Amino acid sequence: MKLNGIKVVDLSLFLPGPHLTMMMADHGADVLKVEPPGEGDPGRHVGLGQDGHTTFFRNANRGKRSLCLNLKQTGAREALLGLCDTADVFVEAFRPGVAKRLGFDYDTLSARNPRIVYASISAFGQMGPNRDLPAHDLAVEALSGVISVNLGADNAPALPSIPAADMASSLMALSGILMALLRREKTGRGDYLDISMQDSLMAWLPNVLGPVFVEKRAPTPKLERTWGGAAFYRIYSCADGRHIVLGAQEIKFVRNLLGELARLDLVALAEQGPGLHQQPLIDFLQKTFATKTQAEWVDWFAGKDIGFAPVKNLREAFDDAHVAARGMLLKDSAGIEHIGVPIRFQHEPAKPKLTIPHLGEHTDAVLMAAGHTATVLAALRVAGALG
Repeated sequence: MKLNGIKVVDLSLFLPGPHLTMMMADHGADVLKVEPPGEGDPGRHVGLGQDGHTTFFRNANRGKRSLCLNLKQTGAREALLGLCDTADVFVEAFRPGVAKRLGFDYDTLSARNPRIVYASISAFGQMGPNRDLPAHDLAVEALSGVISVNLGADNAPALPSIPAADMASSLMALSGILMALLRREKTGRGDYLDISMQDSLMAWLPNVLGPVFVEKRAPTPKLERTWGGAAFYRIYSCADGRHIVLGAQEIKFVRNLLGELARLDLVALAEQGPGLHQQPLIDFLQKTFATKTQAEWVDWFAGKDIGFAPVKNLREAFDDAHVAARGMLLKDSAGIEHIGVPIRFQHEPAKPKLTIPHLGEHTDAVLMAAGHTATVLAALRVAGALG
């Protein structure tokens, strides 16, 4: 696998950091998940679970080894520094300044191990007026402007359905880490990454910033091409209360559908781009799609070259034959389901380990492999350094 031999020390909790290091573990990296004593990663306790692990934690932490270290204790900090001396990657997601206060900031680690690639993930980055604000995904999405265009049927901002800021920063951090590892092959030196959830999310907006950058205004979502202002990029209700989408605005698709519906006279409205002028076309399609059930429309669209899809619920999505063919639903020996691996290599495919570490399960084994004796570990445990 691509990352065999790469050692990762991961202090991050919740979602962005754990998700990125899990993707590294799926491709062969040895990920040491360092957790605080007591509850460990809060993701262990969020939502439903099976076999002693929540689904949340399972799908962000498989294939890792868990160490329980109380980093407020000197002995635990020294043990961590020892692990970092031979690490390739270090990931932390504390508030800015916390890692330095505890004694494992980039300057400290790189002085001991110049090859280390160090990634800090935070809501707003390590510098700037908002760096110290507490925030999870929802607040970051709000400050990034994304919530303002995520409108419900009442035209008011709605709760987002996916943690876009979390996941964007996870992928940006993964990309940055891999870049740094590649560059290290030539220079012999690692680097420091300052990954902001807000930066990462705002970088995902290139296709919707026309009004913002050109006209210096906030967009009117329901008049914009991807938020409801285009008839061929909208959600439509069916006769059974379920929904379908038209998800492609190219004129060839417009002509294909309107030709099938004997309304080529409406093509000109789509050709003018998004906006209020498309309302007659939207009204026609709304009335048309309300005449059949979702299943009937699925049958009707079969074989037609039109950007169409039924709106599936998440259970239906994971049960889909295409998802199964792509290996995006995995089952372990107990029949418990896991999200599959989206990064697919031809020559060195991922081999995800569907094993989930219990809190502190590997503490002794990892520290003994690093040179600590059983006597030293016993003393550290008595001192409260190992939880």
